[in-house]
Amino acid sequence: MALIDIHPHVVSDDTARFPLSPIGEHQSDWSQQRPVTYEGMIQAMDAAGVAKSAVVQASSVYAFDNSYVAAAVAAYPRRFTGVFSVDVRAPDAVDRMRHWIGKGLTGMRLYTAGTSLPEQTVWFADPITFPAWTFAGEAGIPVCMQMRAKGFPQLEPMLARFPNVRFIIDHLARTEMADGPPYAAAAPLFALARYPNVYLKVTHRNFEEARNGRATPETFFARLVKEFGADRIAWGSNFPAARQTLPELVALAQRSLGFLSPQDRDWIFEKTARTLYPALKDT
Repeated sequence: MALIDIHPHVVSDDTARFPLSPIGEHQSDWSQQRPVTYEGMIQAMDAAGVAKSAVVQASSVYAFDNSYVAAAVAAYPRRFTGVFSVDVRAPDAVDRMRHWIGKGLTGMRLYTAGTSLPEQTVWFADPITFPAWTFAGEAGIPVCMQMRAKGFPQLEPMLARFPNVRFIIDHLARTEMADGPPYAAAAPLFALARYPNVYLKVTHRNFEEARNGRATPETFFARLVKEFGADRIAWGSNFPAARQTLPELVALAQRSLGFLSPQDRDWIFEKTARTLYPALKDT
């Protein structure tokens, strides 16, 4: 099994070449306190045994300017692919998507809730965004949704309208698990399994949450795999937004999922990533 990470972030130490422009005009604390350049990311990956990564645009640092992610991919095309962000409400959204795809980036992310946007926004379902969604399906690029479960009612019609778009739910939409089996609080997430174009990204946030209250990694992730199948689940580190080192994040993920079959772990740690991002396949 080759370990593949589909959720690291990189931040340049050259603000003249790559100026800050955080979404919501608030730069994330992690990017100020523990930024990692793409050269530093390669070193961290080597230390952690991570073969390849899909580097995700740090929206809370650069908003829609994906230049640094593109620079990372250009510097290490055999180790990285990139996930860009654009304003899908803008009249030139499709042109911007084509631009970043032309730079070698192979996925898109919509930042609809998070550090810089504490309340869930639902602009992603506005008809003005439909040209961008249509093009994503035509281009075959997956779309990561940084969101909370409060946005699922608006997301579901989009899943049906754009069946050719693979939607990746970042951090499992921060689903709560402390209630334990049968995980009633996670019912809205489990309900998305009926849409075959929904994929899940599991990160340290979920592994930590699965240790709260009555939850355990064994009971929660067994249910998650049962509902979605391991072939629709992929691991992402969230390094360096997470406080742990990349080797520590890898160890946390492996401990949390160690009870699964080798075949399921292969999908979550490698094969699903290669399905979503063919650029990460060995050449």
